[in-house]
Parts: sequence; C-alpha cells; structure tokens
Amino acid sequence: MFKLFAIASLRLFGWDTQPRFKQEIKKCVIVVAPHTSGWDIVIGVLYRSVIGISDAKFFGKKELFDGPFGFIFKSLGGTPVDRFSKQNLVEQAVELFNQNKKFILALSPEGTRQKVDKLRTGFYYIAKGAKVPIVMAGFDFKNRKLILSEPFYTSDQEEEDFRKIIAFFAPIEGKIPGLGMGHLME
Repeated sequence: MFKLFAIASLRLFGWDTQPRFKQEIKKCVIVVAPHTSGWDIVIGVLYRSVIGISDAKFFGKKELFDGPFGFIFKSLGGTPVDRFSKQNLVEQAVELFNQNKKFILALSPEGTRQKVDKLRTGFYYIAKGAKVPIVMAGFDFKNRKLILSEPFYTSDQEEEDFRKIIAFFAPIEGKIPGLGMGHLME
C-alpha cells in the first residue's frame, strides 16, 4: 500500500519512478548523496519503498531521535548515533551484517548536509569489514531522479575507490547544488 503512495507522491513532485534495485542483493551498504537538505530523507523513504528495500536501515544523528518526532525515525529503520563518539560504530555495523541473512544499511558519505572537504570513511570500512558491496544512490534534484550504481566491493586501493565514489556523485545536483561534491573532483 505504501509503495503505491510512494509512487504517486514521487510522480506528483515530478520524480522518475523507474529506478531498479537488484533484488538479489541481500546485503549491502547504500551510500546516499549528495546530502544537502532535509528533503533527502523524504525522497529516500519514498524511493526505498519504490525500489523494494523498505526494510533498509540507516544511522542518523542522535538529535533526530530526540523530542516528539523521534519515534518516526525509529519506525523508518533509523538508529541514533553520536557522530562525535568513539563507540566502535563500524564494528557494531559489521556485526549487524554478520547476524542477519538480509541487511541493507543506507548512509550519507558526507555525514552532514553542509559542504565537506572530504568524505567520511565509516561506510567504506563497514562494507569492507562485512565483505558486502557498496551501492551508490544519487538524489538528482535537477533531473528529479534516483541514480543507482552497479554494486562494487572495496579493494586494496582505497584512494582509487574513493575517487570512483566521488566521480559518481560529483555531477549530481542535490536540493542545494552548492553543497554537492563537485568541488571534491579538483
């Protein structure tokens, strides 16, 4: 039922509803970017249903889960995290992958809606430690579509892997284009 609502909502706002996620992928880290606006979570929740991964989980800053609306983020599969704490989050996430036959975790590589000088690395080490692929998902607000990459596994060439990730996201315009990743290609 929610899938029909999600398709109708995306169409109403002029978004493409044709992206396809490979359903044979039972475990992966989905890297979602550019993260430039609060609208990203809305678009993400709608697309999550459209592409058939409505049980995907995500980590969010703990402040999102405080107050009267925190239950919404939890019900959507969110787990609050303290972004400034050294709480072995990578190891905890790897353990979640190891404990489940199906587990999809969506994360923002920027870790914030602000312009960044470099990407965070937690998503990368989670995928590497869990031996699961990374799927990149770009919210292209300019063309109103979700762009999905082919899944890829981390390699022993971390710098090259990050160049590949940045090259994928650099041309994609988020809700606020100036906060995207294009500048990281320089």
